[in-house]
Amino acid sequence: MRNAILAILGLALIFGAIFGAQMLINSKSKFKPKSAKVIKTVFVDTIQNGSVPIKINANGNLVAKRRLELFSEVQGVFKGGSKLFRTGQHYQKGQNLIRIDASEYYASVQSAKSNLYNLVTSIMPDLRLDYPEIYDKWQHYLTNFDMNKVTPELPEVASEKEKYFITGRNIYTTYYNVKNLEQRLSKYRISAPFSGVLTEALVTEGTLIRPGQKLGEFIDTSVYEIEVAIGKEYSSLLKIGESVVLSDLNKLNTYTGVVTRINGSVDQATQTITTFIEVKDTSLKEGMYLEASLNARKAENAIEIDRSLLQDENKIFVVRDSILDMIDVQPVYFSEKKVILQGVSDGDIILNKPVPGAYAGMLIKVFQGAEKKSTPSNGNIISVNSKQ
Repeated sequence: MRNAILAILGLALIFGAIFGAQMLINSKSKFKPKSAKVIKTVFVDTIQNGSVPIKINANGNLVAKRRLELFSEVQGVFKGGSKLFRTGQHYQKGQNLIRIDASEYYASVQSAKSNLYNLVTSIMPDLRLDYPEIYDKWQHYLTNFDMNKVTPELPEVASEKEKYFITGRNIYTTYYNVKNLEQRLSKYRISAPFSGVLTEALVTEGTLIRPGQKLGEFIDTSVYEIEVAIGKEYSSLLKIGESVVLSDLNKLNTYTGVVTRINGSVDQATQTITTFIEVKDTSLKEGMYLEASLNARKAENAIEIDRSLLQDENKIFVVRDSILDMIDVQPVYFSEKKVILQGVSDGDIILNKPVPGAYAGMLIKVFQGAEKKSTPSNGNIISVNSKQ
């Protein structure tokens, strides 16, 4: 009997220990409340398709359209003029840029001219006797011959006899020798072919200049060009004479340029076409970095949105009865921050700003604010934006 009681008490203790352990385990479990479903509030636009201009952005540095690199073809000492030959010096058209001492060479030219004058003078008695009909024109030539001016052209030959006579006296050879010397003498002086400024000066007064030596650079400051690279896919959209808006990096100053030249070949490395834009403005300087915005064409029945709203390159979110849906669209043109789309119906409601974690079928709440119509620069309404 005693053993039976002890067995029963042992079993009771075992079951009690198991029950107590189970109670301790259950007492440590925490209550997890059911999480409430969060509905995000979004900003939307109501679509109104319109005509959106496609603008191609490019950039480059200004270069003077007219540039003169100064080289010497003769040798001599550089002589100073009315203006110092220094960088930044302005010259008007026709003013002397370079003067090289030509005293010695000038003397040889004068000697050759004197020799020509003597030759013509020596034939005058023979002309009076043998060719009286041409005597007057040669006498007139001598009368107008000035040693301090450019040698005048020889009188025109009226007959074969006159031609043979003049040639036999070595007058033609002497005349062309003088003209050659005069042409060489003109190279001792370089004049400005247009008004501009000296951008590089490599010599100073007193420098011994040698043939082939570079002396400096001279540019026209009234007209500049900017060279930009445009993607080949837009080559058919560009036209010579197209107006271009240019701006500096800070967007503080804008200028108006014109497309003047378009390269006929595509750069094989970059697959771009070089386009030249001419711009005129007194505040511009060579080397300035400008950004160009070219109006290529207009996309009809299109809208322009932020690129961050485009999903998988050809989809966007629309709102249908407080639920997000995704539709296919047709991208027309990508810019740095914007994308032009076609294929969105008028009246469709799209997101105005990206929603983190958005997916098709997501329940959302549209922000109810005062609506404001947004219009592009050409005046056509693209979309209706909700006020943030």
